[in-house]
Amino acid sequence: MDSLLRHMVDMTGHRDHTMLDISVISAVQELAGALQTRVLTITAVRGQEFVRPRALIGRGSPACMVEPVDGSSPGEPLAQFPELAACLAGHEASREVISADGMRTLWLPIWMGDQADTCLEIVHPEPYSTDTIHVISGIVSVYRNFQNLLDYSERDSLTGLLNRKTFDDQLAKMLLTSNELETLPPLPGQPERRHHSDAEKQWLAVVDVDHFKLVNDKFGHLYGDEVLILIANLLQSSFRAQDRVFRFGGEEFVVLLRSTSLENARKIIDRFRTNVESHEFPQVGRVTVSVGFVSISAYESPVIILGRADQALYYAKSHGRNQACHYDQLVSGGQLHAVPTNDTAEFF
Repeated sequence: MDSLLRHMVDMTGHRDHTMLDISVISAVQELAGALQTRVLTITAVRGQEFVRPRALIGRGSPACMVEPVDGSSPGEPLAQFPELAACLAGHEASREVISADGMRTLWLPIWMGDQADTCLEIVHPEPYSTDTIHVISGIVSVYRNFQNLLDYSERDSLTGLLNRKTFDDQLAKMLLTSNELETLPPLPGQPERRHHSDAEKQWLAVVDVDHFKLVNDKFGHLYGDEVLILIANLLQSSFRAQDRVFRFGGEEFVVLLRSTSLENARKIIDRFRTNVESHEFPQVGRVTVSVGFVSISAYESPVIILGRADQALYYAKSHGRNQACHYDQLVSGGQLHAVPTNDTAEFF
């Protein structure tokens, strides 16, 4: 009982999805004596559903978050897990399957209404007693309730995307992670060294709906809101499962792209832009977006990073709109001229 109460206190003390995931698998692993426990993300990409692990704990190993091996892949197709697919299709609370070697896998979808984009997977060699299942179900209920509370505080009420406050937290974490992966700044006269190739970086993109004021003036705010909701849907379907999409305010959105090359970042961003361009918006018709994006460096402040993406966005909007512009490319090509920066601002 003491162990259960300790885990409940730990879970309910977090205000962060990552730590909540770590807490729930740690609780299940200890209280159920599982061989392995994972948190799975279930996502739909262009009409097909995928499964991707996001947190893992094994017997004798600490809990950890799982980074995708292939940054461009949304995960494994749900069709490869027919029992889990059937569980989700039937809106079941749980389903257990026994493999050929006698290992048991228990799936527990986290239902939010009629949707489940998260699932707990518990692997164990022996059947669980009714009491143990009851304890696991209680943990899942607490986890679901706190996920719901976090979602409510982190999301924009109109579009359902992550909000500005959450963006600030996520960018700070991304900068911290990048800083941990990089070496200390080089000594004067020495080349910079990094633990991993510069080919893959983190990216920040700022998206703005072109001529949005005209949409509101001509069709009214109700249709303007519908355009924003549809843009949000296109953002979620166009970007990868590991990327993060935020509504920054008004008709402006921000995307954090994780671990990808410039070529792939440009391809992903342009895929979204063309998806918007080809979409038929009810009553309004054709809508386009402009995008400015920049690589994220651990040695620079969030204000500077965001300011550079904004400058690239401004260039895109003032040079024809409906295009994506890369800050560094604009600077190297002479279209933008940066001057020395301080810690809080950058001037052009």
